[in-house]
Amino acid sequence: MSSTYLGGKTALVTGSSRNLGAAIARELGRRGARVAVTYRESEQAARSLVDELGETTGVDHLAVLADVSTEDGVRVLVETVQEVFGTVDVLVNNAGPFSMEPFVELSVEDWDRIWDTNVKAAYLCVKAFAPGMREAGWGRIVNISAGSAYLRNHSIYTLAKSALITFTEALALELGPETTVNAVAPGQIAESAEDMAHFDPTFVERTTEASPLKRLVTRGEVARIVAELCGPMFDMVTGVTIPVDAGSRLPRF
Repeated sequence: MSSTYLGGKTALVTGSSRNLGAAIARELGRRGARVAVTYRESEQAARSLVDELGETTGVDHLAVLADVSTEDGVRVLVETVQEVFGTVDVLVNNAGPFSMEPFVELSVEDWDRIWDTNVKAAYLCVKAFAPGMREAGWGRIVNISAGSAYLRNHSIYTLAKSALITFTEALALELGPETTVNAVAPGQIAESAEDMAHFDPTFVERTTEASPLKRLVTRGEVARIVAELCGPMFDMVTGVTIPVDAGSRLPRF
């Protein structure tokens, strides 16, 4: 099997200028895809990533300013990507800020920010790009959920990431047979451990201890799974969510 099975395909990864999104963009580029990298604030990081991808793959890539949580933002994104690349064959809905503010203390503004960027953005992007996949006869959509979907104390983030799992299953029914729709739910990512400590100082230690494998997942590991879901090995897989968390979600009594 060729490692460049996405050769000739275009991939769009939302929120991909840095962190997990950037790792996914790199992995899809390695598999042969032209990648559209979206950003809201990190323009320099996005353009540096696109330059890096161009140098390592020999293929042209694209950095796009886009607020995917709004209709206008997605409309501009669609216009830009279609002008440069035409169609989108692979959509990875990765954008998604975190919050674990208790519901009774959560502001309406933060509810909207977390929900719209995690869930509404995925809906808007699917609505924009799925028809083209159907017309082309082939498409891959991967939604990035999270280990928080299996918890009940991460507030609006739990709600949003749980919704993406249900959304994935519903879309698999809607968009087959041309397009597969799957999700990945990473647990605590090693490279983001310091960020999580600002929200919950003992979370990393607890989740590592709770996992049968006694470790955290890495961005590269998640990115490789996302890429494989877009490849021929998973042609017959749709509507599933793959937890990538070293088993930390498994309940104990």
